[in-house]
Amino acid sequence: MSLSSDNLREAGGVEGDSSLRGDLGASSILFMVMAAAAPLTVVGGAIPVGILLGNGEAFPAMFIVATITLLLFSVGLMAMSKHLPDAGAFFTYISHGIGTIPGVAAAYLAIVTYTTIQIAVFALFGSAISADLVVLGAPAVPWWFIVLLAIVVVGTLGNRHIELSSKVLVCVLVLEVGIVLALAAAIAIKGGAEGLSVGPFKLQNLLSGSPALGLMFAIVSFIGFESTVVYRSEVRDPNRTIPLATYGSALIIGAFYLIAAIAVIWGIGPSKLTEYISADPSTVLQRLTETYLGQTGAVIVSVLFLSSMFACVLSLHNVLARYQYSMAKAKLLPSPLGSAHKAHGSPHVASLVQVVSAAVITGLVAALQIPAASVFAWFAGIGTLAIVALMAATCLAVMVFFARNKLENSFVRTTIAPGLGLIGLSVSAWLITANFPLLVGDVNAKGQPMWGIVSDILVAVVVIGAIVGACQAVVLRIRNPSAYRNITKRLDRS
Repeated sequence: MSLSSDNLREAGGVEGDSSLRGDLGASSILFMVMAAAAPLTVVGGAIPVGILLGNGEAFPAMFIVATITLLLFSVGLMAMSKHLPDAGAFFTYISHGIGTIPGVAAAYLAIVTYTTIQIAVFALFGSAISADLVVLGAPAVPWWFIVLLAIVVVGTLGNRHIELSSKVLVCVLVLEVGIVLALAAAIAIKGGAEGLSVGPFKLQNLLSGSPALGLMFAIVSFIGFESTVVYRSEVRDPNRTIPLATYGSALIIGAFYLIAAIAVIWGIGPSKLTEYISADPSTVLQRLTETYLGQTGAVIVSVLFLSSMFACVLSLHNVLARYQYSMAKAKLLPSPLGSAHKAHGSPHVASLVQVVSAAVITGLVAALQIPAASVFAWFAGIGTLAIVALMAATCLAVMVFFARNKLENSFVRTTIAPGLGLIGLSVSAWLITANFPLLVGDVNAKGQPMWGIVSDILVAVVVIGAIVGACQAVVLRIRNPSAYRNITKRLDRS
């Protein structure tokens, strides 16, 4: 039993040929979701902070735990995706598993998630370019002005055929992965600062410091890998391509982060980690690269650091546009957002709306004179908490869906794997919530309060986003029962 393409068109509210089109293979999807994870940004940002605030030398092992957890999540997701061939991701899966009201709540929470993460990366991107321009002797340019220019470029690419974005992201991703692997090789060949220690995998190191915080930063580093399913309508063979891309992205991202984290520890030296990183966590990657690859390598890393962030916001733009497209098809957003470009097959109206919303939010934070560093910390914190909660809810939805619909014979795929994923992600959500003030900069590394209420307000944004979605579902059920039913409508024929 599955939703056919005819049923999907019926369930939508857009007349005519409004289907997304594309000819993407597994490698193209893999590159796009890896770009959303912004691997070079993680290596230069999350890994040093994870080492400093987490379990130090053993932090790389947290990427193994995170990879296993997310693979368990993926098993159930892929099993369910065969029976729900739609591009709605969290919205679609939670709606068909737990119920329509939770599903619509998830849809709005997903919009909040990816929007806030995108704005966070935009702020970091604009701030970095602004600082670089000053170093080069150019006049100071506000970070938000650079962001607005970048939004125009992202919107232009997002409006075109999806394969154009894919090609741009592939080029950027290959370069940023290449420079990190080159750095890791140079560190290994030179023997690191204090030898090639096996400390990252010693049990006593694994349990030292704060492994809970280490796991939190490791899980955060994978954000974006789960977005493979939103491209289901634009691939050649969804039942083969999407699973390959999903499992492949989790494994490759996990292996890459593991190698990069070990290289950072070897390059600095286990005994010098706290001192070296505390001096300036934001420049750890550049300093290491200059030491092992020279000044030229440091310049290349600085440039690719910027391109990594641009690739991330472009990938997130594509995900957001497809979420809005799917919601419009279900009459949760105005129907024009559910239309596809006649020539490019892209969700061009949703893409334009996403560009405008990003520009408005950027203008608002600029008018409030919020520093770029605070924008990054606050908005990334919102997105991090929300996405882990959504992934945990999706695991639950998979289990409920297969308990109600006997469509698979594998108990492992339908219950055990998503059940273990649910446990891992629930623990991660609890860790993020418990340490949320630290994650968003509301307290310093010593646990001393900075502002005091910022973290509470940011958590409230997550809760309000879900409540707004739930309220709309209730209103839709009253005002348009047919559209409400069509959100989770199934046919008895495939």
